[in-house]
Amino acid sequence: MSNFSGTRRRRADAERSRTAVLRAAIELLGRRPQANMEEIAAAAGVTRQTVYAHFASRERLLAAILDKVTAETVDAFDGLDLGGLPAPAALGRWVEASWAVLARYPILLTDEVAQPPGDEVDRHQPIAGQLRGVLERGRAAGQFDAGSPVTWQIAAIVALGHAAAQEVAAGRMSQADAGVAFRDAVLRLCLRPSVAGS
Repeated sequence: MSNFSGTRRRRADAERSRTAVLRAAIELLGRRPQANMEEIAAAAGVTRQTVYAHFASRERLLAAILDKVTAETVDAFDGLDLGGLPAPAALGRWVEASWAVLARYPILLTDEVAQPPGDEVDRHQPIAGQLRGVLERGRAAGQFDAGSPVTWQIAAIVALGHAAAQEVAAGRMSQADAGVAFRDAVLRLCLRPSVAGS
């Protein structure tokens, strides 16, 4: 019985230290993308050996960060209930949720995470798929401009989000103002001229 309790306690301790490393890495790398594993260990309050015990390399750590952030983001987006809204309102809500995620996780704007290697771009498919669904629904209803491919609109929306976040990081806009500008720019991009002017 005591062996079982000891094993369970060790597992709980290991899970706590792993969670602490992930949280520290997300926060630190969001501010300083070039921070090394030793700096991440210090921020988490553990040794570098502990970091490597959980994540054998920086690449493994980044993959775990992406898994965590993506899972939390998908959960947040699943609760938006976009299907019950007209497409323009659904798009506005999607943009607001995206901005909240970017504000919470600046690490998403770093090159290593924003441009992941290989097939890891598939991690974003649930969220991009939701956006695609809103855009296609708006096109079918005649509310959104269908003059360019949906893929172009998605890429442009992502780029606008990055631009808004960079303005905040540079101190040229407040978080709130950049969020409003992001939302307005996306709607101008997607709405048909007759709908935008109505």
